[in-house]
Amino acid sequence: MTDTANPTDSTDSTDSTDSPGSPGPPWEPPLAGTEPEQLFGALNRLRATFRWKADRLDTAGLRTRVGASTLTLGGLLKHLALVEDHISTVRLSGQPLGAPWDASGWNGSGDWDFASAAGDLPEQLYALWDGAADRSRTRFEAALADGGLDQHVHLSSPEGEHASLRRLVCDLIEEYGRHTGHADLLREAVDGRVGEDPPSGWHV
Repeated sequence: MTDTANPTDSTDSTDSTDSPGSPGPPWEPPLAGTEPEQLFGALNRLRATFRWKADRLDTAGLRTRVGASTLTLGGLLKHLALVEDHISTVRLSGQPLGAPWDASGWNGSGDWDFASAAGDLPEQLYALWDGAADRSRTRFEAALADGGLDQHVHLSSPEGEHASLRRLVCDLIEEYGRHTGHADLLREAVDGRVGEDPPSGWHV
């Protein structure tokens, strides 16, 4: 079910650098950055931690459940891939989701992504999340360069008040915060892997 790395490695953010003053891993937020650097730094750290928690599992590992919950790491991979694309298209610019979702059978129901992941192979789920995260990063970087965090995006309230780019980034941070906590429990149930951050040198 697992990779060849020690599943019980526990690494927190204070252990991520090799020596005082050395640059941390690519997912480490700055100690004193600008607002965009801190927000996107926090988001990227959560992305990396979630992906590490779900990393290199077989079908059985990705379908493992805890207690009465129906959540699985496979379902979380597919759900967060959909969230990445939805926020960075529909909510950001009003553009449709597009590929790969337009040919995926997505019906818009609240649990389709979680439930349908049970029929996907591990390599499909990893590729789906990796691709969505890359697309989302690119779209957010372009939007930030174009108008900053205060700019209005497509998403609006029923009264016509538009959200800011800042709000979308915070929404995505909240989504990952919730589900990375779920992933902590699920991965520990699979093979005992625990830890706050990926170990130094880890990559997808």
